[in-house]
Amino acid sequence: MWRWRVLCCCSSGCGSRADRRRQGPRATGENGLQQAGTTLANGFDFDVMVIGAGYGGFDAARHAAEHGLGTAIVESHDLGGTCVNRGCVPSKALLAASGKVRELSNQAALAALGVHTGPVQFERQAIADHAARLVETIRGNIGRSLERAGARILAGRGRLDGPNRVVVRAASGIERTYSSRHVILATGSDPLVPPGIEIDGHTVFTSDDALRLEWLPDWIAIIGSGYIGLEFADVYTALGCEVTMIEALDRVMPSFDRDITRVAARQLVDSRGIETRTGVLATRIEPGSPVKIELSDCETRRPVDTLEVDAALVATGRLPVSRDLNLASIGLELGRSGFIPVDDQMHVLGADAAIPWLWAVGDVTGKMMLAHTAAAQGTVAVENILGHQRSVDYRSIPAATFTHPEISSVGLSHEQAEALAAREGFALGAVRSHFKANSKALAENESDGLMKLLFRKDNGEVLGAHIHGLHAADLIQEVANAVARRQSVKDLAYEVHTHPTLSEVVEAAYRQAAAAVA
Repeated sequence: MWRWRVLCCCSSGCGSRADRRRQGPRATGENGLQQAGTTLANGFDFDVMVIGAGYGGFDAARHAAEHGLGTAIVESHDLGGTCVNRGCVPSKALLAASGKVRELSNQAALAALGVHTGPVQFERQAIADHAARLVETIRGNIGRSLERAGARILAGRGRLDGPNRVVVRAASGIERTYSSRHVILATGSDPLVPPGIEIDGHTVFTSDDALRLEWLPDWIAIIGSGYIGLEFADVYTALGCEVTMIEALDRVMPSFDRDITRVAARQLVDSRGIETRTGVLATRIEPGSPVKIELSDCETRRPVDTLEVDAALVATGRLPVSRDLNLASIGLELGRSGFIPVDDQMHVLGADAAIPWLWAVGDVTGKMMLAHTAAAQGTVAVENILGHQRSVDYRSIPAATFTHPEISSVGLSHEQAEALAAREGFALGAVRSHFKANSKALAENESDGLMKLLFRKDNGEVLGAHIHGLHAADLIQEVANAVARRQSVKDLAYEVHTHPTLSEVVEAAYRQAAAAVA
C-alpha cells in the first residue's frame, strides 16, 4: 500500500501556496518562450520543471502548481502527449462510433430483442471528425487546467544541461536555459517500427496515422495482436474491412491470460473472420499498391510466405523518447532499451544512487505504459518533492482493452501468481465467474464473458483478476481497489452488490473464492 508520511517542507524555499498562486500564469514571450519568473528564494527559476506534457507530465505539473510550487512544463508538440493526441482519446472515439455500427449491423442480436432496423450507413469522415473534435476539446481542457493552477507552459523542446538546468529550444531555433530545483522527465514513447518495415503514413502506418482514419482499406494486415492491434481490428472489422493479424509468438493475444484469451479470441477474432498468422515475423514490408509483406519463421528467420494487401498497420509496441534529453550531461548512460531507471518514489537512478533532484514518470520509465500509470507516477513524484513519502503500487493498477466486448486485468498474471506461491509457500486459488449466469448480461443479450480471480488460499488475499465481457474495463476497478488494500475474499464476499448489475459477476467470484479459503 502507499505510505504517507508528512514532513515539514518550510526550509525548501518554496514559499507559501498563496504566494505562488498570486504569481499566476506568466505571459508568453517572443519566439514562443515565456519570460523567466521572479527568482525564487532558493536561487532557482522554478521549483519544478517538467519536460513533456503528456498525462504523466500534466498531472505532475498541475499537482505541483496546485501545491504552491513554482512550476513550468515544457512541450514541443501538442499538450496531452500520446494519450490525448494519438492514443487513448481518439482511439476511444473511433471505437465508440464503430461499435455503434457493429451493434446496429448485428440483425440477429437485435431481432432477439425484438428490434428491427434497416441497412446501416456511416460516414468515414464524420467518424474521423468526431475523434478530432474530442482531441481538440481534451487538449484545450488540459491547457486551461494548467493555467488555472498557475503552471507556466514553455513551448519548445527540453533537454538537460547539467544538474538542475534545462535548455528549451523553441521552434525558431532560439534557446533559453532555466534552472530548477527539481526536474521531472515525462517525454513518453513513440511507436516501435521493427527493421525492414518502411512507413509511408498512408499504406503502411502506425497507430499515430491510423487514428486519423483517412481511408478504409479493403484488406489490412495488422502486425501484432496486443491491445493496440486488437482495438484497431475491432474498428476496421466493424467498418467492413478484411483483417489479417500477424503475430510473432505462437498464439494470438500472447500478453493476455490464457483462459481469457480462449474466450476472447472466439469473439474478437474467430467470429469476425479475422485471419491469423502466428509464429511468423513481418521481416519486410514495402508500401505501395499493393503492400508487400514478407513473412519469416520466427525461430529460423527463413522466409515462408508473402502477402499482398491494401494496407498494413504496425502495432508492435512502443519505444521511450529519451535519446535527446542529453542525459550524458549529468553522467547518466542508458541501456539499449532507452528506458530511464527509477525507484519506487520516481527518482531517476544514477550509476550508484538515486539522483535527488531528477525524476522520471510515464512511458519513458518502462514500468507500465498506460496513461493512468503515468498520471499516478507524476503525482507520486511531486508528493515526494513536497516531502510526503509515497510510492507506486503497480500491482493495483488496472489495464483495459476497449474492444467489443472489453478485456481488463489487474494484479498478477496466473504465471506470476504461481511463481509467488512457490516462493512464499502458499496454495494458489483460482475461480471463474461467468457472465452467462448474470441477469443484467442476459438482459443485454451480452452473456459471453468470463472473470478469473486469483487469490491466496491461506488468507484469501486477492492477487489479481482478468475479465472479458460487457463493461469489463469498469468492472476491474472494484478488484483493483481490493488489490490496493490487500483485502481478503473472506471480507469481500459479504459486500452487497446492486441487483441486477454486472458487478454481481465480481460478487460471485468473491463468494466462490471465500468458500475455498482455509
